Formats: sequence, C-alpha cells, structure tokens
Amino acid sequence: MSAVKEEKPLIVVEERARQAARLPVATVPADASALMKIIDRAAMDPNFDVAKLEKLLAVRDQWEETEARKAYNVAFSSFKAEAVIVVKNRGVTDGPLKGKRYAELFSVVNAVTPLLSKYGLSHSWNVKSEKELIAVTCTLKHVLGHSESVTIDGPPDAGGAKNAIQARASTITYLERYTLKAVCGIAEQGDDNDGAGGGGEQLDENAFADHLAAIDAADSKEALMKAFGAAWKSAEVINDVRAMKKFGDRKEQRKAKLGIKS
Repeated sequence: MSAVKEEKPLIVVEERARQAARLPVATVPADASALMKIIDRAAMDPNFDVAKLEKLLAVRDQWEETEARKAYNVAFSSFKAEAVIVVKNRGVTDGPLKGKRYAELFSVVNAVTPLLSKYGLSHSWNVKSEKELIAVTCTLKHVLGHSESVTIDGPPDAGGAKNAIQARASTITYLERYTLKAVCGIAEQGDDNDGAGGGGEQLDENAFADHLAAIDAADSKEALMKAFGAAWKSAEVINDVRAMKKFGDRKEQRKAKLGIKS
C-alpha cells in the first residue's frame, strides 16, 4: 500500500497566519510559503481586519528583506571566489608616480561586470556635485533587491590645464573607479591590502597630521573646503586612498560641528 501524504487543513494554515499577525515584525513563521498565500488572499478580501493585514504585510516585508540579504551574501561570496583580475592598462608618464601603472575605469568595469552579472549582481553610481565638492556613491545590488554602497568624495581636480568641466569630470571618473573597487572588495595587483594606495605609497605621517589639524581648525565653510582641498590633493598625487578617506571623514565631522548643512 502506498503512503498517502497528509494535507494540512486550510483552517490550520489560516490560524497560523492569524497568530503571525500578533507576532513582532522580526518574527518570521517557518511556513513562509503558506503565509505568503494567506497574505495574498487577505489583501484581496475587503472584510479582512485591516490592522491584522498590516501586521501580516510587515512580516512579509521582513521575510523578503531577509531572503534578499541572504541571496546577496551568497552571490557576493560566489563573485569573490572568482578571483577577479584587474589589468593595469595605463602607465603614468610624469609626476611623482611616473613609471607606474594603474587600471583605468573601463578596465575595472570590464573585469567585474561579467562576473557580477553571472551571480545576479549589478553596480551603479550616483553623483552629488556641489561647487567645491563632488561625492560619488557606488551601489552593488542583487536581483532580489538587497544592496550595499560605498561613498567617497573629493574636490574638483583642477591640476594641469583642465577647464572647469574637465576638472569635475576627472574627479568623478577617479571616484567612480575607487568606489567600484571598494564596494566589490577588489584591488589591482600591487595595491596595498589596507587600501592605502595604488602605488603602495602613503602620505608622510607629519604631513598627514598637519592636514588633519588644519581641517579641525577651520572656522568657516570656506576655510574648511580650502583645508580639505589641500589635504586631498596631497594624498591624491601619490594615490593614498587611506588618507583621502580619512580627510573626507574628518571634513564631515568638522562640518557637523560647525553646523554646515551642505
């Protein structure tokens, strides 16, 4: 005689859903699939208690967020296991980094995009541009909705013979490259493990401390941006990303103390 699988009476499933409506939002029932069906039915029933429906929807949202986060973590772990190789495709012809090589933005994009897509991940940038500061945020998002972001900011790159537009475009491209590398957790061969800089150089500790002190001493927005700009440029010229991030964080702290909103 073949075994007959026992079906759970619908009334039992509905009772579980009613109990779930009285649970804290963070509590997710084990029979999530059944709960999703009950929620769908309840949403279509004009006689269903609105307060309980709201709690059920909150449980559903919490469950979906949890599942999306789990899926993101699995996908990102699989992406990292691919051992992404970023090719340093361009050489530096002058300045303190003359003779060294680095990966342009398209080289980083070409290295990560196929593997991100393979695991349901994609990246995008958001740029917030003010007169004296440009902030770039790179977001890594999974197809189920969970995302992680990294933001780095800096002043327009006015070095060389750049006009105003070129100065801003240069900084945006630079920040897009570093935020993408940061959110993906990758480095070019030769990068410091702590993210100190593409050429392995770090700002002199005395100069580093002096720039931090100048930022802390700024008593106006103009003075703060001047101090931050000088600090940023000194770190940018040797690709010291660690210092640039620290200067950016300290600038934000000083802005908060001075009550500067933008």
